[in-house]
Amino acid sequence: MQEGAFQDSLMRNNQKIRRDRAIAIVESAYMNYKRSVEDLELEIKQVKRDRENMLDLSPHHAQDLMVATDFDAASFVKKDIQLGIKIRELEIKYDVAKRRFDFLFVRKGN
Repeated sequence: MQEGAFQDSLMRNNQKIRRDRAIAIVESAYMNYKRSVEDLELEIKQVKRDRENMLDLSPHHAQDLMVATDFDAASFVKKDIQLGIKIRELEIKYDVAKRRFDFLFVRKGN
C-alpha cells in the first residue's frame, strides 16, 4: 500500500502517534474505502445488467416471444427510467468516491 494524503495528514497532525498505530489506522481506512468503491462499481454493473435484461421479451426461451397483450408499456418505461436514474446516481457516487480514494491513498507521481 502506498502512502497518500491520509497517512501524511495523520502523521503530521499526530506527531506523538506511533508509526505502527498510524499504519494500522491507514490500512483499515484504506481497505474500507477500497471496498466501498468496489461495491459501487459492482452495483453499477448489476443495475446495468438488470436494465439490459428488460429487453429480453422471451420469458421462457429464445423461440418464445411475449404476447403483445401481456406487455405493459407504461411499467416498462417507468422501470427503464428508474433504472437509468439509479445508474446515473451510482456513477456520480462512484466518481466522487474513486477520486477521493485516489487523493487519500494513492501517492501522486506513481
